[in-house]
Amino acid sequence: MARADGKRNRADQPATRFSPWTLSRSKRLFDLLMSLPLLAFAAPVMAVTALAVRASSPGPLLFRQARVGKDGADFEILKFRTMRYAANGNGPRLTQREDSRITPIGRLIRRSRLDELPQLWNVIRGDMSLVGPRPDVPEFLAGLKPEEASLLKLRPGITSPASLEFRHEDELLPRDAGEQEMTRHYVEQILPEKIRLELDYAEKATLLTDLKVLFKTTAVLFRS
Repeated sequence: MARADGKRNRADQPATRFSPWTLSRSKRLFDLLMSLPLLAFAAPVMAVTALAVRASSPGPLLFRQARVGKDGADFEILKFRTMRYAANGNGPRLTQREDSRITPIGRLIRRSRLDELPQLWNVIRGDMSLVGPRPDVPEFLAGLKPEEASLLKLRPGITSPASLEFRHEDELLPRDAGEQEMTRHYVEQILPEKIRLELDYAEKATLLTDLKVLFKTTAVLFRS
């Protein structure tokens, strides 16, 4: 990541292959014009989800975690909490499909992707975009190649072609594996393919492609 202390410089690669739309003010304006009414529209659903989280187990309503954002700077991503609070910050970073840390209500929330709704606030704050590369935790991005690292020039998104393709990512992780083995499988097998899809998006992105990704995301949610 790009920081004054020099500890992280993964985003120092040029983004010459990216389409003009990805870094434009028009995309940021589009995000605001879409996310503000979406947040108002989703407010009743978010209220019900918050009550369900509160009833599911003791702990905060929101899950907060450091993710790598635009220009490699960390930001705090927001989600509705779907895990038991004691395990939420101390267990493996990756979540398996039958992860015992997830509450019964949390499984329903995750399946419908309602846990992602608070990220509309991340979009309004400027941490994220509606469509863009999904942000990951810093430790998973430590070994990025230069071309892969250029992806960190972009504002991360709530959804993307890669997140649609890997929407059942938890099923791809090895079952009954330890944290180290799961992490290695993710970093070596899953993450490179996700980054390839994100880079392909960044090369060709336009307003129309973003609208198509949002439409596909909505369609997937209604089918889940």
